[in-house]
Amino acid sequence: MSDNDFMPIDGWDHVEIWVGNAKQAAYFYESAFGFTRAAYAGPETGVRDRASYVLEQGEIRLVLTSGLRADSEICRWAAVHGDSAKDVALTVPDATNAYRQAVQRGARGVAEPHWVEDEHGRVELASIATYGDNVHTFVNRGEYTGAYLPGYRSDSPNGNPSPGVGLISIDHVVGNVELGRMNEWVEFYERVLGFQQLAHFSDEDISTEYSALMSKVMTDGQGKIKFPINEPAEGRRKSQIEEYLEFHGGPGVQHVAMQSNDIVKTVAALREHGVLFMSTPDAYYDVVEERVGEIEEDWGDLRKLGILADRDEEGYLLQLFTKIVQDRPTLFFEVIERHGSRGFGIGNFKALFEAIEREQALRGNL
Repeated sequence: MSDNDFMPIDGWDHVEIWVGNAKQAAYFYESAFGFTRAAYAGPETGVRDRASYVLEQGEIRLVLTSGLRADSEICRWAAVHGDSAKDVALTVPDATNAYRQAVQRGARGVAEPHWVEDEHGRVELASIATYGDNVHTFVNRGEYTGAYLPGYRSDSPNGNPSPGVGLISIDHVVGNVELGRMNEWVEFYERVLGFQQLAHFSDEDISTEYSALMSKVMTDGQGKIKFPINEPAEGRRKSQIEEYLEFHGGPGVQHVAMQSNDIVKTVAALREHGVLFMSTPDAYYDVVEERVGEIEEDWGDLRKLGILADRDEEGYLLQLFTKIVQDRPTLFFEVIERHGSRGFGIGNFKALFEAIEREQALRGNL
C-alpha cells in the first residue's frame, strides 16, 4: 500500500439530507426526481427521535431525515440551516481504519467506529467532521445483505419501483466555505483523506460584472470521489457563495451532481415532473456549437431543454443545474453526462453565473 493510499475508498455510500418534513421531502424526490423508496426508519421501527426515508436510483442513495421533537438536533439543524445535506457518506473496506487514519491526521471524530447489526448481518460505521456542521460517515457494508442499515425496514409503499429518470450515480459534491478558508479545506482533504487537487479555478475564470468565486477540486486516488470547494471572491456585489453562506448559516454542501447516460432524456423527464432548471439564454447557443465542436447529441434538443456543453482536451460534457430545491437559496442539483471530459464545464461558468445572478436579483440578494 503506497503512502497516499492510506485511505482506500470504494465509492459514494449515501447523502443524508436533514429536512423539516422528511415524509413530504421524500415524496418530492420520488415524484420529481424519479427516486424509489427503499427503506424507512422511525417510531414504527423502534427509532424514537427521528424519521428517515431511504431513496435510491441507479447507484445514488439519498436519505431524508426529520427530527420528531423540539429538542432534536435535527430540528435545530432545520431551523439554522434549512433543508440541507448533513452527511456525505463514503463506502470503505474498513471504517475503523479509515476513522483512525483520519483522526491521526487531524480530523475531528464525531462518531467512533461501531457495528450495528440485525438478521441481515452487520455494518461498521464511523464519522468525522468536515466544513461547517457537516460530516463524512465511513460505511463498511461488506458483511450486510439488508436494504440499507440495521434499524431500517424495507419500504416500498406503492409496491412498484419507479422506472427513474436515468440518473445513475453521484458525480461530485460541491462545498461552499467562507472567504479565505478554501485552501484550509483543500489542505484538510489532502492530509486527512489523501486526496489530490484535480483542478483550480480562479476568480478570473469564474466571474461576471458583479461577483466572482474561486474553486478547487479535490479527488481521491481512483478519481471516483470528487469534492469541489468554493469560496467567494471580492466582487462589486454579493456573490452567490455569500448569499448561500448567509442563508445556510455558514459553510455547507452547495450542490450534488448526478450522472446520466442520456441527459436529453433525463432532463426532459425531470422537466415533465416539474423540476425547475436555471434558464440558459438563447444567445448561449449561437456560440456554443463553434466552441465545443462535434457531439453525438442534437444541438436542437440541447437548446430546447437548456442543456449546457463544454469540451476539454479529454472530451466533452453536457450539464444542467436545477434551481434551488427548497425555499432558502442554498442546495440545488446538477445533471451531468460525460463523454471523456473529467472537467467541470469551465466554459459554462459565466453563463451559469449570470443565470444565478438573475435568480439572486429576483430574491433581492444581489
